[in-house]
Amino acid sequence: MLHAQPVTSDPPVTVADGEKTDPGPICTDRPTKSNAACTVPEGMVQIEADLFSWSRMTTGPARTDVLLYTNPTVKYGLGPNLDVQLNVAPLAQVRTMAGGQTASQTGVGDLTLRLKQRLTGPEHKVQIALLPFVKAPTARRGIGNGEWEGGLIVPVQMPLGSATLTLVPQLNLLADVLAPEDRHLEFQGVANFAFPIAPRTTLAVELWTSQNWDPAGTVRQYSTDAAVSYLISDELQLDLGGNFGLNQATPDVQIYAGVSTRF
Repeated sequence: MLHAQPVTSDPPVTVADGEKTDPGPICTDRPTKSNAACTVPEGMVQIEADLFSWSRMTTGPARTDVLLYTNPTVKYGLGPNLDVQLNVAPLAQVRTMAGGQTASQTGVGDLTLRLKQRLTGPEHKVQIALLPFVKAPTARRGIGNGEWEGGLIVPVQMPLGSATLTLVPQLNLLADVLAPEDRHLEFQGVANFAFPIAPRTTLAVELWTSQNWDPAGTVRQYSTDAAVSYLISDELQLDLGGNFGLNQATPDVQIYAGVSTRF
């Protein structure tokens, strides 16, 4: 998910007496599917969370709704260009309706641990970061797939006037559907364009794809996404967004609202 500001925040600068200057406006990985190249300032904690998220997937006569009641990512700045991130949805609900019958499962989501290393300094126009992650199967089957998985995300950001273009290739190692002990590759890609539409307000639009090369059959997904972010203060951001599927293999719609804060 993309940060709200069109320019990547720089890490705090240490002055002669050891105190740190103002790190600038909060820079986040939300609200869209993109990820930013910026990291949390050293020694600071940042929380980025869905307040609520709803998505719907229609497959033939079946319809599945997924609801997340908060979905926080907690980050901590380990260094001037390095942070660690922990994400888990404490309450997720999956409801499936088919043939007049409804099945529902409720529980905790999977736990994801991420580490973000920014490779470029604040003086570079093009910002690049590496974001490896691993997913632990803390969710019950039906909410998650019960398997360890992971991958690598590489956010690349560049300014275009007052706006920002973000390209995010991602390669995942996923469990096979029919043989979960085996693994296969999935590629995800995002092209995101974010630009200010008012003071402290940013609109982001993007195209997203997933190419999942499962041996049981390749699944190709595509969506177009949009979100708006508003900075209440340099430490507090609100956002609202929607993702819209472009083919039958992609969820029809996802609507969410979120908040990010830093301290």
